[in-house]
Amino acid sequence: MWQRYKLKIMEAKLIKTEEEYNIALSRIDELFDVTPDSKEFNEAELLIALVELYEQKHYKIEAPDPIEAIKFRMEQMGMKKIEMTKFFGTRGRVSEILNRQRALTLAMIKKLHKEFGIPAESLIA
Repeated sequence: MWQRYKLKIMEAKLIKTEEEYNIALSRIDELFDVTPDSKEFNEAELLIALVELYEQKHYKIEAPDPIEAIKFRMEQMGMKKIEMTKFFGTRGRVSEILNRQRALTLAMIKKLHKEFGIPAESLIA
């Protein structure tokens, strides 16, 4: 089926349908082990870029809720609420923030990003 849609560099076009998307993914699988700097490698790179563009439009992943991201990281690291005082200050402030009664400050966001590795975009949302 790919032969019908075989992509040539000069005939490249945007992926607009789910069928074209699936065909492109299949072709990328076929080209997985091609030699760099070959014609097939260039085709694979172009297909990957087109697939990524399609996915950004049709399968966009929203940034997680900041508080949920913090709680998830705390759980991953086995941290208790009391340990969050180094980021938020007092125990009361920790409680307020985790219960969504107080917003994160820029200083808190910077610390959390640096220490937890949570993307800043997720913390700002």
